[in-house]
Amino acid sequence: MARIINILRNGKAQEEIEVKGWIRTKRELKEFSFIEINDGSSLGNLQAVLNSDLLNYQDIIKRLNTGVSVSIKGILVDSPAKGQKVELQAQEVIIFGDCDPETYPLQKKRHSFEFLRTIGHLRGRTNTIGAVMRVRNACANAIHQFFQSKGFLWVHTPIITASDCEGAGELFTVTNLSLEKIIQDKKDEINYENDFFGRQAYLTVSGQLEAEIMAMSFQNVYTFGPTFRAENSNTSRHLAEFWMVEPEIAFCDLEGDQNLAEEFLKYVFKYVLDHCPEDMAFFNQRINQNVLINAENIINNEFARITYTEAINLLEKSKKKFEFPVEWGIDLQSEHERYLAEELFKKPVIVTDYPKEIKAFYMRLNDDQKTVAAMDILAPGIGEIIGGSQREERLDVLQSRIVECNINGDELWWYLDLRRYGTVPHAGFGLGFERLVQFMTGMENIRDVIPFPRTPMNAEF
Repeated sequence: MARIINILRNGKAQEEIEVKGWIRTKRELKEFSFIEINDGSSLGNLQAVLNSDLLNYQDIIKRLNTGVSVSIKGILVDSPAKGQKVELQAQEVIIFGDCDPETYPLQKKRHSFEFLRTIGHLRGRTNTIGAVMRVRNACANAIHQFFQSKGFLWVHTPIITASDCEGAGELFTVTNLSLEKIIQDKKDEINYENDFFGRQAYLTVSGQLEAEIMAMSFQNVYTFGPTFRAENSNTSRHLAEFWMVEPEIAFCDLEGDQNLAEEFLKYVFKYVLDHCPEDMAFFNQRINQNVLINAENIINNEFARITYTEAINLLEKSKKKFEFPVEWGIDLQSEHERYLAEELFKKPVIVTDYPKEIKAFYMRLNDDQKTVAAMDILAPGIGEIIGGSQREERLDVLQSRIVECNINGDELWWYLDLRRYGTVPHAGFGLGFERLVQFMTGMENIRDVIPFPRTPMNAEF
């Protein structure tokens, strides 16, 4: 069985093939009919010609409505129509599943993305969502190829954890305690010693801490898996369940971390442009006309590198009116990040050395005692796309930071042990996979770049 994308790219006349997929359109004429079939592998459809002398032609053509699943065997011939090299001269048509044209939700017209989210079981058959999922697949493939080619070990970090990596407290609790009994007893405190894990457990917000464990044995590792955040933000930029890519590199400082992150982004974007040219051209034409410009900007430019303090100075000198006032010590907002990347440098920017008060406890304290060895990559069109840091490898400094941040050090005994037994400089970064796909495709809502979005008050399909 041939995939349609290969036929459209490499198909040759007189080649015998079989394709399986779903009918997109049908056009009936007196002596023959045209149908377009799609199998999910390509933005383009393959046109099949059904002559009236085909066995059971009248019965078959009545059933060939939009959405019907079929197998078509035949011979490829040169196509006289514009925009396609070949078409399929059908010799045999088998219908697997009929489709009622009156009730089928995906008629041949444009549907809003809001509507398509209500039919998540069918929306993959549309041009846009189909293209998104192919780009998403290519991104995932590129991520694995990049790290594997550099000798990184892919590690599977736990989905259930007892650690709050970021200290934000926006965690989903995992329990098998009876919630009804707890409510009836009206207890102010819950005894998690009787819970499944004997302690309070959560869905993970990050695999970073566990990746650090593995890096202390294998040097270069990366995680790529689902993470969860119970942030009650029902916006176009937030998901409750999302995927993260988190490499961790032993014997590495902040500069090495920046170099790897820049090389990584360039690789992934080039891979997608090379492997999904039709889909990316579609996004550039139909969704956002800056899609290809943004991709080329990342691939072809050396990223600018500035410190947080330099960034604040540049923002203050800009004389631009920002919604959020600029001063040293603030966490940069999206408007600040996009100004730096889009208006000032007009290319990706890496900002380093943030105030310690606005960054996580595990980031390495700089000699000035005010900033940490953190870095964010800001890209035109989206703002922050990668966040990372050199990790604090000094036991005494890390212990002080834990106390300073009001974190229970007893629960991180194993994390401190990594500094007691053979500590090394190490660094890493995190990339939100859906944000990458959203930026790459130009899609406005992050719910449309993941097959089954999980958001506040929504867990369909």
